[in-house]
Amino acid sequence: MKGVWTTRQIREAESVLLGRMPEGALMRRAAFGLEVVVRRMLAGRTAGICGRRVVLLVGAGNNGGDALWAGAGLRRRGAGVTAVLLSPDQTHPAGLGALRRAGGRVLTADDAAARRAVAGAHVVVDGIVGIAGRGPLRPAAAVLVAAAEEAGVPVVAVDLPSGVDPDTGAADGPAVAAARTVTFGGLKPVHVLAAPRCGPVDLVDIGLGPLLPAPHAQVLDGADVAADWPLPGPADDKYTQGVAGVAAGSAVYPGAAVLTTGAAVLATSGMVRYAGPAAHEVRARWPEVVASDTLETAGQTQSWAVGPGIGLDPAARATLGTVLDRGVPLCIDADAITLLSRHEDLRRAVRGRPVLLTPHAGEFARLCGDVGTDRIAAVRRAAADLDVTVLLKGNATVVAAPDGRVLVHASPESWAATAGSGDVLSGIVGALLAAGREPCWAGAAATFLHGRAAVLAARGAPAPASMIQEAIPAAIRALRGAECRRAG
Repeated sequence: MKGVWTTRQIREAESVLLGRMPEGALMRRAAFGLEVVVRRMLAGRTAGICGRRVVLLVGAGNNGGDALWAGAGLRRRGAGVTAVLLSPDQTHPAGLGALRRAGGRVLTADDAAARRAVAGAHVVVDGIVGIAGRGPLRPAAAVLVAAAEEAGVPVVAVDLPSGVDPDTGAADGPAVAAARTVTFGGLKPVHVLAAPRCGPVDLVDIGLGPLLPAPHAQVLDGADVAADWPLPGPADDKYTQGVAGVAAGSAVYPGAAVLTTGAAVLATSGMVRYAGPAAHEVRARWPEVVASDTLETAGQTQSWAVGPGIGLDPAARATLGTVLDRGVPLCIDADAITLLSRHEDLRRAVRGRPVLLTPHAGEFARLCGDVGTDRIAAVRRAAADLDVTVLLKGNATVVAAPDGRVLVHASPESWAATAGSGDVLSGIVGALLAAGREPCWAGAAATFLHGRAAVLAARGAPAPASMIQEAIPAAIRALRGAECRRAG
């Protein structure tokens, strides 16, 4: 599990470390890490970097200094390096001196040759602003970044893509879309909330680890998910592994029942009970499911997934109320979230319970107010206010527990953005809750697996939710295989 720290947390730790090291040593340590990554990109499958062209977009302060020191190292190894100074009077003096001594070329942003240099580079290094920066790119920087994009030149961001807010991942104007980001000391929120703009993130260890406080948020990786995914043991039977209940679908939306129930069947090895008006459709597709027409005849379960496709009428409200009365962990999704937003008595009934709400942004707004630009803050606040665990769906899915814990899943793909995909996620969550996993982990792990299943189903082309559902076992096998290889 990886930690994510706010810029304030990182800067406070850096200030302590700076006081313990010779002047400039920390910057050179960071710059060397940046140089190694750029060198690797430049070399590709060739033997070296001689003759390769690098352009540094250099802003004021330490971020530009990192780029300059890295550029000096690249120049000494044979690359052609040009620094374009965006704030000549505020350029880091030691870094600029190092680049000049190494034989690097220096231009200013208003020089006619700057844009040509960017367009002709093999790699552009974004050293425009660092974690102290806020707001969009200024016009001179935006022109040069656009030139790199038009020419198809990959941009390596120093610490974060310039123009993107480091703590929220929001970009309200021109901003860098990096092919790769090199960051130092610890991940920042931008790296998980704006992952598509960051590209793959290389984390350079500069010695901050022992000085960092408890993380602002955490990120599950495949090893975390695989290590705790419920699998049958030698003494297990269908009941001891957990019985998941599903209350989903209606005469109008029977597919929601089929998708949610099927996902629960495929996610774990226990047992699934379905209760609702789509019992016939569920039996036809999933004969292993114990399907009932009513909740009263559904039997005992260790969890319920409720909401997809149930509607908003009095019968749907009664369904949610009955499931709440069962007193087991719940995944509440879709229509059931809208019902919660409309009925205070239902909101009171979920408080303090092992409940996971899984809204998209619109449902979240109805229940908790607009998400705003800071997804982590919004979900953490909602979880505390409602006293349940909340999972806000999106390309960056954020899961927050009432005690303040936050897990974030940043998907580099968008294949899961299709109708019915949320129903599949609810079924996976319900199965994990039935197997005894706590709501925050269950939400994050289900999201991780759901994303992997979407990628496997798509194979480079859009795939419907039913194919994502079918890919669940393959996703589990892939995660377990990767974990076994790592352990071996």
